[in-house]
Formats: sequence, structure tokens, C-alpha cells
Amino acid sequence: MLDKVLIANRGEIALRVLRACKELNIKTVAVHSKADKDLMHVRLADESVCIGPAASALSYLNVPAIISAAEVTSATAIHPGYGFLAENADFAEQVEKSGFIFIGPRADTIRLMGDKVSAIEAMKKAGVPTVPGSDGPLTDDDERTLEVARRIGYPVIVKAAAGGGGRGMRVVHNEAALLGSVQLTQSEAGAAFGSDVVYLEKFLQKPRHVEIQVIADGQGNAVHLGDRDCSLQRRHQKVLEEAPAPGIDEDLRAQVAEACVNACIDIGYRGAGTFEFLYEDGGFYFIEMNTRVQVEHPVTEMVTGIDIVKEQLRIAAGMPLSVRQEDVKISGHAFECRINAEDPSTFIPSPGKVTTFHAPGGLGIRVDSHLYDGYTVPPFYDSLIAKVISFGEDRATALARMRGALDELVVEGIKTNTPLHRDLVVDRAFKAGGVSIHYLESKLED
Repeated sequence: MLDKVLIANRGEIALRVLRACKELNIKTVAVHSKADKDLMHVRLADESVCIGPAASALSYLNVPAIISAAEVTSATAIHPGYGFLAENADFAEQVEKSGFIFIGPRADTIRLMGDKVSAIEAMKKAGVPTVPGSDGPLTDDDERTLEVARRIGYPVIVKAAAGGGGRGMRVVHNEAALLGSVQLTQSEAGAAFGSDVVYLEKFLQKPRHVEIQVIADGQGNAVHLGDRDCSLQRRHQKVLEEAPAPGIDEDLRAQVAEACVNACIDIGYRGAGTFEFLYEDGGFYFIEMNTRVQVEHPVTEMVTGIDIVKEQLRIAAGMPLSVRQEDVKISGHAFECRINAEDPSTFIPSPGKVTTFHAPGGLGIRVDSHLYDGYTVPPFYDSLIAKVISFGEDRATALARMRGALDELVVEGIKTNTPLHRDLVVDRAFKAGGVSIHYLESKLED
């Protein structure tokens, strides 16, 4: 097992990784910015190192500072969490070249899946269903671009190959607007991502966002841990997730999950990963793979009983998967509400001192949070401050427990989006299951 892990992140995910390390008797190093010296995991870690000022570019994105912290503390491995450098292939490469273990996929795998065009090509090869599209990047041949769009059928969406998080994409409804939209997206992509490569896909009108969790050991073994529905989104950011995704044919679910496992084996995948799909009218369409642990991983842990972060640590230590596919049993249902420090009406961030924090409890309730009474939420980072997770033997029970948990949750001193979640868990359409990725924004506009 690994001797000492440096946690290259902050907030709730850093605390989550620290707890998994403690269970495996692994020493921990917390790196933090000057603004984050009072974070809970910094207090609990065996060692801590300040790596720079508040700005992310000078601290959590400062690769030399993180590598130096690993060197001075004699860390064995580095866990990137999610966000920041988690899917940065250059960082993964630098970690390994510096003599440390990167807890995640190999750099070449991150590069392969980070480029949407190469990722789609790899998935097609492995038999994973994809969205009808240009089968590669668009060229400067305008006639070919027009022909591709006619074959796909309007509306289409122009996407940047290096894009992500809802950026670098443009929907086109007719041929007259196509070429201009392609040029505009190329220009924006070049400025934002350093690459002007774009491709074309069919634009699905009212899809759901369904993703499949996988774990692979890089030794030829891979398993899936079922799926999640993450369709409640605002500005392409997930708000509330559940597992498993409701209302999907079991044979189709199993078929797509198996294809994802095969894809992991084909590309020699190592670690935890997530295949993200759009799901519409009984069809799955691959959009991207996240080569890291996801914010919403707890719902999968609740319905499988498998600790995804501990599996990451074991795999990084060179151990094979601790489970086989036949050992994975999906039981019950789980929800996760992302609690953000923001105004529930305007969504403007609400940093400040937390005067009171009370976490809900009871059967089937889990709270992942770094908050405590007196903690000051800084204004420099993502506004996520807690994740409230509920589990029940069925969807209705899990939802009822979530309603109770949200009523119990107390965060005073700052504003949070808890009122939005209290509204969502009693929403008639959401309770029925299967809302599209556009549902929440339409609801907020009403």
C-alpha cells in the first residue's frame, strides 16, 4: 500500500480523500493556499504545506509548488481530486517524471479522452454508442461541412474538440447559419482552449444526462458500478444527481455498461472514470469521459457499497481490482444534493463566515462537507460547500429521506441554495423521474 499521499485539492473532496487514506493507514499531506489554512482536512492531515496565495493559478494550479511540496514531505503519490489539475495530462506526466505516483489514469489516456474527437473515435472502436456526427474534425472544405450537416440532419451542434463544461459549443438550426457558426466557434475555441479544432454532432432536443461509473486497474481488469442520472443542471453544471437512472430498460442498461467496460480494457484505462451519455428515446449517445473521481460519486457508493476512492488508492499502489463484475450488486436508490454558498434566487456566490452548521442525520443519510462552526467560506473558489446524500431501499424512500435531511440542514451566516433543493425534491415532474437536461432552467424561468 502507498506510504504517504499528497492531496492536491481543497474542500470536501480533499477531506473525502483524507478519510479514505486514514482507513487504509496511509499518511497524508495537505497542500493549501494562504486563504485555506483553516480547512478541515488541513487540520486533520499528518502534514500540511502552504503552496501559494489565494489565487488558484498561484496555488492549486501551481505545478512546481505541488511537486516541491511532495518532495519536501517525501510523499509517495499525489491524488488530484476533481477540478483543478485532475484531468491535466501534463500534470500527470510531471508527477510521474518527478518520481511520484499519479493517482489516476496515465497521461496519454487523459490526453486521448480529453480531446473529444479522439475520444469519440476510441469509443466507436470499442462499440460504445455515440451521437451521429462528423466522425472527426471539420476541415476547411465548406462543401464537406455542409454535406455532413445534411447527412446528420438539423439541428446540429458545433463543438470544440478541447472544450468542456458547457463551453465551446454552438447550436445551428439551418444551413444558412452553419458556416458562420463553425468559423465563430473555431475562433472562440482557439482563444479559450488553445485549439481551434471543432466537430459536428446531431443536436438532441430533450435528452437526459446519464453516466456510467467504471473502475479499472490497468492490468486488464475493469468493472462498471452502474449508472447515474445527472439531468438536473443549470448552465451545464449539475445540481442534483441520483443512482440508478430511473426508467431505463435493463437490457439496454447492461449492454451499454458492458461496452464501457470493454472500452476501458481496450484503452488500458487505470483508475476511476465516468462515461457520460445523452439519453433520448431509448438511445444512449456518448459525449465524453471524465478521467477522475466525480463530485457525484457518493450516490454510486451508496447503491453498491464500494468505496471508489479507496479503489483509486489500491490501484495506484499496483494492486488489482478488489471486485469482479459478478460481485457488484446495485441495491436501492440514492440522491445527492449539491449545497452551494450562493443566493438561491440570483445564484450569486455568498462567501463569508459560517456562524452555525448543523448536518442532518438519520438512517440512510450521508453528508460530505468541510464546513464547521466559525469556518469562513473564501470568495476565490467553487461555491460547493456540502453534499447531502440520501439512500433508501427504493426511489420513493430515498427521496423522502432527502426531504427530511434538507429540512434538518442548517447553514447560517451565508446564503445557500438549500431552498432550491427543497423545491426540487417535491417537484412533481422530478418525483415522477426522467426529466431532461433542460428541465431545471425551464423551471427557473417560469
